[in-house]
Amino acid sequence: MKKISIAAAFLFALNAGSAVGASMTALERQRLVAHLEMTGSWLAGEVSGLSPAQLRFRPAPGAWSVIEVVEHLVVAEPIYWQDLRKAMQAPPSSRKRTGTDAEVLWYGIDRTQPQKAVAAEESKGQLRDLGAGLDGFGKLRARMLDYARTTNDDLRGHVVEREQSDAYQWLLLISTHAQRHILQIREIKADPRFPTK
Repeated sequence: MKKISIAAAFLFALNAGSAVGASMTALERQRLVAHLEMTGSWLAGEVSGLSPAQLRFRPAPGAWSVIEVVEHLVVAEPIYWQDLRKAMQAPPSSRKRTGTDAEVLWYGIDRTQPQKAVAAEESKGQLRDLGAGLDGFGKLRARMLDYARTTNDDLRGHVVEREQSDAYQWLLLISTHAQRHILQIREIKADPRFPTK
């Protein structure tokens, strides 16, 4: 499995396109698709072969386990997808977005500022079958990828209210959000008390 270095991801972020009020360019499409593919494959790779004890290990009281991180992604991504669909059904907006593409990409890398999930997206300990969770995640990610590869929608001209980002940045944020939690899974697995099997 390939792992992206923080330096490579940062260079990707610095070179990310930032056109305002225009449909995504071919380069932006290529970058978006690559990022969605990357995080989709990373998640399955990070949790593949983990035992029940490893999946449920908590590095600290109140901290999420690997299975809870996966559950959060399984719960959150459909909500994010609906936020995107809602934004695309609204008329184009002349409002300027509040952040840059590079800031969205940096969010996926920088875990120095912990954030709390909103209540509707928190893990509730209900994911019992890792395979079923990954299957659901993968199906929605395939749908997002198909959209990113084929859409001619004006993603730059529509704003997702939740973050005041344009729809292109929101799709990118869906992927960087997954990246952020994949890094969280790696941190859990790096804990010296993480079960050996």
